[in-house]
Amino acid sequence: MKQVTIGIDIGGTNTKFGLVDKDGRILASHSIRTPRDQSINDYVEELSRSLHGLIDLSQEELQLMGMGIGAPNGNYYEGTIEDAPNLIWDGVIPFVDLMKEKFDVHTVITNDANAAAIGEMVYGGAKEMKDFIVITLGTGIGSGFIVNGELVYGADGFAGEFGHVITVWDGRPCTCGRRGCIETYASARGVVLTVMAELAGSKRDSGLRNLHYQEITPKKIFEAAEAGDPIAQRAFERTGNMLGRALSNLVNIFSPEAIFLFGGVARAGHWIIDPTKNAMENNVLPIFRNKVQIIPSHLPASDAAILGASALAWKELEKLKK
Repeated sequence: MKQVTIGIDIGGTNTKFGLVDKDGRILASHSIRTPRDQSINDYVEELSRSLHGLIDLSQEELQLMGMGIGAPNGNYYEGTIEDAPNLIWDGVIPFVDLMKEKFDVHTVITNDANAAAIGEMVYGGAKEMKDFIVITLGTGIGSGFIVNGELVYGADGFAGEFGHVITVWDGRPCTCGRRGCIETYASARGVVLTVMAELAGSKRDSGLRNLHYQEITPKKIFEAAEAGDPIAQRAFERTGNMLGRALSNLVNIFSPEAIFLFGGVARAGHWIIDPTKNAMENNVLPIFRNKVQIIPSHLPASDAAILGASALAWKELEKLKK
Protein backbone atom coordinates (compact mmCIF):
# COMPACT_ATOMS: atom_id res chain seq x y z
CA MET A 1 0.00 0.00 0.00
CA LYS A 2 1.44 3.36 -1.06
CA GLN A 3 1.65 5.97 1.70
CA VAL A 4 0.79 9.50 0.56
CA THR A 5 0.01 12.92 1.92
CA ILE A 6 -2.28 15.54 0.44
CA GLY A 7 -0.66 18.84 -0.46
CA ILE A 8 -2.99 21.83 -0.90
CA ASP A 9 -1.99 25.31 -2.04
CA ILE A 10 -4.68 27.98 -1.71
CA GLY A 11 -3.93 30.85 -4.05
CA GLY A 12 -5.91 33.97 -4.73
CA THR A 13 -7.08 32.62 -8.10
CA ASN A 14 -6.74 28.82 -7.97
CA THR A 15 -6.42 26.10 -5.36
CA LYS A 16 -3.99 23.35 -6.39
CA PHE A 17 -3.80 19.98 -4.69
CA GLY A 18 -2.18 16.61 -5.17
CA LEU A 19 -1.28 13.23 -3.71
CA VAL A 20 2.44 12.99 -2.99
CA ASP A 21 4.57 10.08 -1.79
CA LYS A 22 7.61 10.31 0.48
CA ASP A 23 9.98 10.63 -2.47
CA GLY A 24 8.20 13.73 -3.74
CA ARG A 25 6.44 11.93 -6.58
CA ILE A 26 3.05 13.49 -7.36
CA LEU A 27 0.74 10.56 -8.07
CA ALA A 28 -2.21 12.75 -9.06
CA SER A 29 -3.06 16.43 -8.98
CA HIS A 30 -5.87 18.79 -9.87
CA SER A 31 -7.06 22.32 -9.18
CA ILE A 32 -10.26 24.26 -8.62
CA ARG A 33 -10.98 27.96 -8.71
CA THR A 34 -10.50 29.75 -5.41
CA PRO A 35 -13.92 31.36 -4.94
CA ARG A 36 -14.71 35.03 -5.20
CA ASP A 37 -18.30 34.68 -3.99
CA GLN A 38 -18.57 31.35 -2.14
CA SER A 39 -18.96 30.67 1.57
CA ILE A 40 -16.09 28.92 3.32
CA ASN A 41 -18.29 25.90 4.04
CA ASP A 42 -19.28 25.54 0.38
CA TYR A 43 -15.63 25.89 -0.66
CA VAL A 44 -14.48 23.21 1.80
CA GLU A 45 -17.25 20.93 0.54
CA GLU A 46 -16.17 21.41 -3.09
CA LEU A 47 -12.50 20.95 -2.21
CA SER A 48 -13.14 17.76 -0.23
CA ARG A 49 -15.26 16.29 -3.04
CA SER A 50 -12.47 16.99 -5.51
CA LEU A 51 -9.88 15.43 -3.20
CA HIS A 52 -11.97 12.30 -2.63
CA GLY A 53 -12.45 12.06 -6.38
CA LEU A 54 -8.69 12.29 -6.91
CA ILE A 55 -8.11 9.49 -4.41
CA ASP A 56 -10.84 7.31 -5.97
CA LEU A 57 -9.30 7.69 -9.43
CA SER A 58 -5.88 6.53 -8.28
CA GLN A 59 -4.70 3.30 -9.87
CA GLU A 60 -2.72 2.42 -6.74
CA GLU A 61 -3.96 1.37 -3.31
CA LEU A 62 -3.24 4.38 -1.12
CA GLN A 63 -2.85 4.99 2.59
CA LEU A 64 -3.53 8.63 3.38
CA MET A 65 -1.10 9.70 6.11
CA GLY A 66 -1.71 13.43 6.49
CA MET A 67 -2.53 16.73 4.89
CA GLY A 68 -0.46 19.89 4.49
CA ILE A 69 -1.93 23.24 3.46
CA GLY A 70 -0.21 26.37 2.24
CA ALA A 71 -2.38 29.48 2.41
CA PRO A 72 -2.08 33.26 2.72
CA ASN A 73 -1.89 34.18 6.42
CA GLY A 74 -2.01 30.52 7.40
CA ASN A 75 -1.35 30.23 11.14
CA TYR A 76 0.59 27.07 11.97
CA TYR A 77 -0.18 27.23 15.69
CA GLU A 78 -3.91 27.87 15.46
CA GLY A 79 -4.73 25.97 12.25
CA THR A 80 -6.41 29.07 10.88
CA ILE A 81 -6.41 31.46 7.95
CA GLU A 82 -6.57 34.97 9.38
CA ASP A 83 -7.63 38.06 7.42
CA ALA A 84 -5.92 36.97 4.20
CA PRO A 85 -5.90 40.04 1.93
CA ASN A 86 -6.39 38.16 -1.36
CA LEU A 87 -9.12 35.78 -0.17
CA ILE A 88 -12.78 36.71 0.21
CA TRP A 89 -13.28 35.40 3.75
CA ASP A 90 -12.86 37.95 6.51
CA GLY A 91 -11.75 37.24 10.04
CA VAL A 92 -10.38 33.99 11.41
CA ILE A 93 -11.23 30.81 9.46
CA PRO A 94 -10.66 27.51 11.38
CA PHE A 95 -9.51 25.86 8.18
CA VAL A 96 -7.72 22.86 9.67
CA ASP A 97 -10.77 21.94 11.77
CA LEU A 98 -13.03 22.23 8.71
CA MET A 99 -10.79 19.93 6.67
CA LYS A 100 -10.43 17.40 9.50
CA GLU A 101 -14.21 17.01 9.46
CA LYS A 102 -13.77 15.68 5.91
CA PHE A 103 -10.49 13.77 6.33
CA ASP A 104 -9.60 12.08 9.60
CA VAL A 105 -5.84 12.56 9.28
CA HIS A 106 -3.20 14.81 10.86
CA THR A 107 -3.58 18.18 9.16
CA VAL A 108 -1.36 21.25 9.36
CA ILE A 109 -1.35 24.68 7.73
CA THR A 110 1.15 27.49 7.23
CA ASN A 111 1.66 30.31 4.77
CA ASP A 112 2.71 29.48 1.23
CA ALA A 113 6.28 30.77 1.59
CA ASN A 114 6.88 28.66 4.69
CA ALA A 115 5.56 25.65 2.78
CA ALA A 116 8.02 26.46 -0.03
CA ALA A 117 10.88 26.45 2.49
CA ILE A 118 9.84 23.04 3.85
CA GLY A 119 9.52 21.78 0.27
CA GLU A 120 13.05 22.97 -0.51
CA MET A 121 14.34 21.12 2.56
CA VAL A 122 12.50 17.86 1.93
CA TYR A 123 12.54 17.62 -1.88
CA GLY A 124 14.76 20.41 -3.23
CA GLY A 125 18.21 21.90 -3.03
CA ALA A 126 18.37 22.23 0.77
CA LYS A 127 18.25 18.53 1.67
CA GLU A 128 21.63 18.68 3.39
CA MET A 129 21.17 22.16 4.92
CA LYS A 130 20.01 23.17 8.39
CA ASP A 131 20.18 26.95 8.00
CA PHE A 132 18.77 28.60 4.90
CA ILE A 133 16.16 31.08 3.68
CA VAL A 134 13.63 30.83 0.86
CA ILE A 135 12.41 34.06 -0.74
CA THR A 136 9.41 33.85 -3.07
CA LEU A 137 9.37 36.61 -5.67
CA GLY A 138 5.89 36.52 -7.13
CA THR A 139 2.94 38.90 -7.11
CA GLY A 140 4.17 39.72 -3.63
CA ILE A 141 7.22 38.61 -1.68
CA GLY A 142 7.14 35.80 0.86
CA SER A 143 9.85 34.18 2.92
CA GLY A 144 10.55 31.11 4.99
CA PHE A 145 13.42 30.85 7.48
CA ILE A 146 14.94 27.51 8.46
CA VAL A 147 17.17 27.69 11.54
CA ASN A 148 18.89 24.56 12.85
CA GLY A 149 16.60 22.43 10.72
CA GLU A 150 13.35 23.97 11.96
CA LEU A 151 11.04 26.51 10.39
CA VAL A 152 10.81 29.77 12.32
CA TYR A 153 7.16 30.51 13.13
CA GLY A 154 7.63 33.12 15.86
CA ALA A 155 5.44 33.61 18.91
CA ASP A 156 2.18 33.91 16.99
CA GLY A 157 2.77 31.77 13.89
CA PHE A 158 3.31 34.68 11.50
CA ALA A 159 7.10 35.17 11.55
CA GLY A 160 8.93 35.71 8.28
CA GLU A 161 7.35 38.74 6.61
CA PHE A 162 10.47 39.78 4.70
CA GLY A 163 8.31 41.25 1.93
CA HIS A 164 7.20 44.00 4.30
CA VAL A 165 10.61 45.04 5.55
CA ILE A 166 10.83 48.75 4.72
CA THR A 167 13.81 49.44 2.50
CA VAL A 168 13.00 52.96 1.29
CA TRP A 169 11.58 55.37 3.85
CA ASP A 170 8.47 57.00 2.43
CA GLY A 171 8.95 54.97 -0.76
CA ARG A 172 6.42 53.30 -3.02
CA PRO A 173 2.98 52.63 -1.51
CA CYS A 174 2.45 48.98 -0.55
CA THR A 175 -0.74 46.93 -0.42
CA CYS A 176 -0.13 46.51 3.32
CA GLY A 177 -0.87 50.23 3.76
CA ARG A 178 2.69 51.33 4.45
CA ARG A 179 5.35 52.70 2.09
CA GLY A 180 8.72 51.47 0.89
CA CYS A 181 8.40 47.73 1.56
CA ILE A 182 10.82 45.55 -0.41
CA GLU A 183 7.74 43.95 -1.99
CA THR A 184 7.09 47.20 -3.85
CA TYR A 185 10.51 46.96 -5.51
CA ALA A 186 11.43 43.28 -5.99
CA SER A 187 8.08 41.55 -6.58
CA ALA A 188 6.67 41.04 -10.07
CA ARG A 189 4.71 44.26 -9.68
CA GLY A 190 7.79 46.00 -8.34
CA VAL A 191 9.93 45.10 -11.36
CA VAL A 192 7.21 46.40 -13.68
CA LEU A 193 7.04 49.67 -11.74
CA THR A 194 10.81 50.00 -12.05
CA VAL A 195 10.59 49.50 -15.82
CA MET A 196 7.88 52.15 -16.03
CA ALA A 197 10.07 54.55 -14.06
CA GLU A 198 13.04 53.81 -16.34
CA LEU A 199 10.94 54.37 -19.46
CA ALA A 200 9.64 57.68 -18.10
CA GLY A 201 13.06 58.89 -16.98
CA SER A 202 15.07 57.95 -20.06
CA LYS A 203 14.89 58.49 -23.82
CA ARG A 204 16.86 55.32 -24.58
CA ASP A 205 15.41 53.01 -27.21
CA SER A 206 13.50 50.06 -25.82
CA GLY A 207 11.12 47.54 -27.30
CA LEU A 208 9.16 47.78 -24.05
CA ARG A 209 7.92 51.20 -25.19
CA ASN A 210 5.83 49.42 -27.82
CA LEU A 211 3.85 47.53 -25.17
CA HIS A 212 0.77 48.68 -23.31
CA TYR A 213 1.66 48.94 -19.62
CA GLN A 214 -0.66 46.01 -18.85
CA GLU A 215 1.37 43.86 -21.24
CA ILE A 216 4.65 44.44 -19.40
CA THR A 217 5.42 41.40 -17.23
CA PRO A 218 8.61 39.98 -15.67
CA LYS A 219 8.67 37.44 -18.51
CA LYS A 220 8.52 40.19 -21.15
CA ILE A 221 11.19 42.14 -19.29
CA PHE A 222 13.41 39.05 -19.15
CA GLU A 223 12.96 38.44 -22.88
CA ALA A 224 13.85 42.08 -23.56
CA ALA A 225 16.95 41.85 -21.36
CA GLU A 226 18.05 38.71 -23.21
CA ALA A 227 17.65 40.62 -26.48
CA GLY A 228 19.93 43.40 -25.22
CA ASP A 229 17.28 45.93 -24.20
CA PRO A 230 19.05 48.51 -21.97
CA ILE A 231 15.89 49.52 -20.09
CA ALA A 232 15.11 45.89 -19.16
CA GLN A 233 18.70 45.23 -18.13
CA ARG A 234 18.80 48.40 -16.04
CA ALA A 235 15.52 47.46 -14.35
CA PHE A 236 16.89 44.08 -13.26
CA GLU A 237 20.09 45.74 -12.07
CA ARG A 238 18.14 48.21 -9.92
CA THR A 239 15.84 45.46 -8.63
CA GLY A 240 18.75 43.18 -7.75
CA ASN A 241 20.58 46.01 -6.03
CA MET A 242 17.54 46.75 -3.86
CA LEU A 243 16.93 43.06 -3.09
CA GLY A 244 20.59 42.33 -2.34
CA ARG A 245 20.87 45.18 0.13
CA ALA A 246 17.75 43.94 1.93
CA LEU A 247 19.08 40.37 1.98
CA SER A 248 22.34 41.55 3.53
CA ASN A 249 20.36 42.37 6.67
CA LEU A 250 19.01 38.82 6.78
CA VAL A 251 22.53 37.42 6.39
CA ASN A 252 23.78 39.59 9.25
CA ILE A 253 20.97 38.26 11.48
CA PHE A 254 20.66 34.61 10.47
CA SER A 255 24.01 33.65 8.88
CA PRO A 256 22.37 31.16 6.50
CA GLU A 257 24.23 28.71 4.30
CA ALA A 258 22.13 29.71 1.30
CA ILE A 259 19.25 31.87 0.14
CA PHE A 260 16.94 30.24 -2.41
CA LEU A 261 14.99 32.45 -4.79
CA PHE A 262 11.68 31.20 -6.15
CA GLY A 263 8.91 32.65 -8.31
CA GLY A 264 8.42 34.50 -11.57
CA VAL A 265 11.03 37.19 -10.95
CA ALA A 266 13.64 34.56 -9.98
CA ARG A 267 13.19 32.90 -13.37
CA ALA A 268 15.11 35.84 -14.87
CA GLY A 269 18.22 33.89 -13.87
CA HIS A 270 21.52 35.74 -13.89
CA TRP A 271 19.82 39.05 -14.72
CA ILE A 272 18.40 39.14 -11.19
CA ILE A 273 20.78 36.83 -9.30
CA ASP A 274 24.06 38.54 -10.28
CA PRO A 275 23.15 42.08 -9.15
CA THR A 276 21.44 40.66 -6.05
CA LYS A 277 24.55 38.72 -5.09
CA ASN A 278 26.83 41.70 -5.73
CA ALA A 279 24.72 44.07 -3.65
CA MET A 280 24.40 41.56 -0.83
CA GLU A 281 28.17 40.97 -0.68
CA ASN A 282 28.85 44.71 -0.71
CA ASN A 283 26.59 45.27 2.30
CA VAL A 284 27.11 42.30 4.65
CA LEU A 285 29.55 42.39 7.53
CA PRO A 286 33.04 41.22 6.47
CA ILE A 287 32.74 38.03 8.54
CA PHE A 288 29.83 36.88 6.32
CA ARG A 289 31.31 37.89 2.97
CA ASN A 290 31.46 35.15 0.28
CA LYS A 291 29.87 32.59 2.59
CA VAL A 292 26.22 32.67 1.51
CA GLN A 293 25.04 31.20 -1.79
CA ILE A 294 22.12 32.67 -3.74
CA ILE A 295 20.50 29.78 -5.58
CA PRO A 296 17.40 29.39 -7.77
CA SER A 297 14.91 27.00 -6.19
CA HIS A 298 15.40 23.37 -7.18
CA LEU A 299 11.67 22.66 -7.05
CA PRO A 300 9.85 22.48 -10.40
CA ALA A 301 7.84 25.67 -10.74
CA SER A 302 4.63 23.95 -11.86
CA ASP A 303 4.56 21.56 -8.88
CA ALA A 304 6.36 23.53 -6.19
CA ALA A 305 3.25 24.67 -4.30
CA ILE A 306 1.82 21.15 -4.01
CA LEU A 307 5.22 19.70 -3.09
CA GLY A 308 5.78 22.33 -0.42
CA ALA A 309 2.41 21.70 1.21
CA SER A 310 2.85 17.92 1.10
CA ALA A 311 6.37 18.23 2.52
CA LEU A 312 4.89 20.16 5.44
CA ALA A 313 2.68 17.15 6.19
CA TRP A 314 5.56 14.65 5.95
CA LYS A 315 7.69 16.84 8.23
CA GLU A 316 4.93 16.97 10.84
CA LEU A 317 4.49 13.20 10.71
CA GLU A 318 8.21 12.81 11.43
CA LYS A 319 7.82 15.00 14.52
CA LEU A 320 4.98 12.83 15.81
CA LYS A 321 7.26 9.77 15.72
CA LYS A 322 9.84 11.40 17.99
